[in-house]
Amino acid sequence: MATRTKRVQRTGRSASYGASPTKRSRRSKSDVAAIRDAIYAVVEQYRPMTVRQVFYQLVSRGVIEKTEAQYKTTVCRLLVEMRREGQIPYSWIADNTRWMRKPNTYSSLSEMLSLTQETYRRAVWDNQDAYVEIWLEKEALAGVLVDVTSKWDVPLMVTRGYPSLSYVYSAAKAIEAQDKPAYLYYFGDRDPSGVDIDRFVAQQIGEIAPDVELYFERVAVTRSQISELELPTRPTKQSDSRSKNFAGESVEVDAIDPDTLRDLCESCITDHIDHDAYERLLAVEAAERDTLASMIDGMEGD
Repeated sequence: MATRTKRVQRTGRSASYGASPTKRSRRSKSDVAAIRDAIYAVVEQYRPMTVRQVFYQLVSRGVIEKTEAQYKTTVCRLLVEMRREGQIPYSWIADNTRWMRKPNTYSSLSEMLSLTQETYRRAVWDNQDAYVEIWLEKEALAGVLVDVTSKWDVPLMVTRGYPSLSYVYSAAKAIEAQDKPAYLYYFGDRDPSGVDIDRFVAQQIGEIAPDVELYFERVAVTRSQISELELPTRPTKQSDSRSKNFAGESVEVDAIDPDTLRDLCESCITDHIDHDAYERLLAVEAAERDTLASMIDGMEGD
């Protein structure tokens, strides 16, 4: 298995920092209103966000203290209230940890064709020289990156911590079937287990598909990003069996603002896009969508 080191340029902007507020047992109405205003400003700028991301952005701005109590009793509570009151649209908060399973069904054949015509896309990577996947430790952040990965027809692989062997096996076989160099980019926490997931995934895929030219890279969180982005840290859990080989405090990937995560993700993907080939694909795709439209017109005319 080949490896490579690549610096991904940060194109997003880091959050500004302020002094931590004085701890109070009870906030005044004006204090709560100020926090609500700060929440709205953060979510409006970076939507969609997870609740955890909102918490970290408020901490980085000095709006609240970095405690689990502030996360639960302030951020979670106020976000619930603000959505129920209509101050923040529900769509601005992402939660990909809960979802519904239902087969696609249609009211008629023409409805199916119309939907196909609207959503039809050519496979982007069929005429590219490489294959790319984005790997993500936390399912809650899938809603933050999926717009980028969907745009470029890239699989978003959510591990939810350590992935199962069955999950890695299926992934390895899908990568092997591409029969081209594969570039996997990983977004996860920087803590004892989080950084070991890199090793686990790369090693397992390498063993299952040894003939694949595989490049696996951690994009976030990296050691340099902690200082460059002034990311809030937390004490490393000594109960983690891997902590003895881990240096420094821990940082959750949620602490990186959503725009920066999306910029990093898109940069990884577009590094491997042959844009001339991509433009030719879009032209063919548009022509084929017109063909589908003609078929629908013919059915409606009968």
